[in-house]
Amino acid sequence: MMSLPRKLSYSLAINEALHQMMTIDPSVFLVGQGVKSPWYVGNTARGLLEQFGERRVIDTPVSENGITGAAVGAAMVGMKPVVVHPRMDFMMYAMDPIINEAANWFYMNGGKVSVPVVFWGIINRWGEQAAQHSQAIHAIFAHIPGLKVVMPATAYDAKGLMIAAIQDPNPVVFIDERLLYDHVGPVPEEIYQIEIGKGCIRREGKDVTVVAVSLMVHEAMEAADKLAPQGIDVEVIDLRTVKPLDKELILASIRKTGRLLVADVGWQSFGVSAEIAAFATANESFHALKAPIVRVALPDCPAPASKYLEKAYYPKAKDIIKAIKKII
Repeated sequence: MMSLPRKLSYSLAINEALHQMMTIDPSVFLVGQGVKSPWYVGNTARGLLEQFGERRVIDTPVSENGITGAAVGAAMVGMKPVVVHPRMDFMMYAMDPIINEAANWFYMNGGKVSVPVVFWGIINRWGEQAAQHSQAIHAIFAHIPGLKVVMPATAYDAKGLMIAAIQDPNPVVFIDERLLYDHVGPVPEEIYQIEIGKGCIRREGKDVTVVAVSLMVHEAMEAADKLAPQGIDVEVIDLRTVKPLDKELILASIRKTGRLLVADVGWQSFGVSAEIAAFATANESFHALKAPIVRVALPDCPAPASKYLEKAYYPKAKDIIKAIKKII
């Protein structure tokens, strides 16, 4: 039985997950840029170097391809590396070991060789990060067979999904938003997992379903709170896992509400929101829809550097409210 949960910030929930897994399993290690400097990765690595030493908390040069390739090799021979990329944008340099090697190895070896590695990418948005330092590229990884992609939105899920990712025998891409690091919520002290591939209903409603990804879960909850006094009852689904999608959860909600809005942290075109909209219309739930599916996501242009342009670029609760009113 779990103890009554304490309140922890999102970043410290990840930190606790890493502490616990590295304590019980000597094959787990953390590698990446800035892990010696806890503030660089938002307190998620706090105390790890002091407890586990430099052989298991490895601060690296700026060489994403080399770091990730070494981690994939370590995973192939039985280790369980967690590779952190403090700016997800630069995972682009590591696409070869992630996509050509880690994602394919289990299949190519007939299921005899696993690659238990966590590719941990951090999205940095707002704060005038500009086009090369604030990109959410989760849809790229979700497109690749052999990769699982998780994106928690709460402290509880951040710990549970990180533990599940580390314990998974195959590669998992763990993606979080730095803007979530200060969010506080109940987190049990015990080791626990959130099942990969299972979303959850954050708020039940009967008028419209909002399927939200990562940071947009909080914007969707704010929108639902503001619409409730106006008589609009919003159901909010926290996707938690981008791949594999919890399709049954989404379809059951659509059949109940008859309307669907998808709120994603990435670009709208060819992204996660497009995939969800496509499968929602490709089965019996299509007949339950009372209105066209709408999407709230980034416009098809790079992120601006100006804080004033950022206000127009990044979608917020008000954009979800406007879109919902259009289909109600």
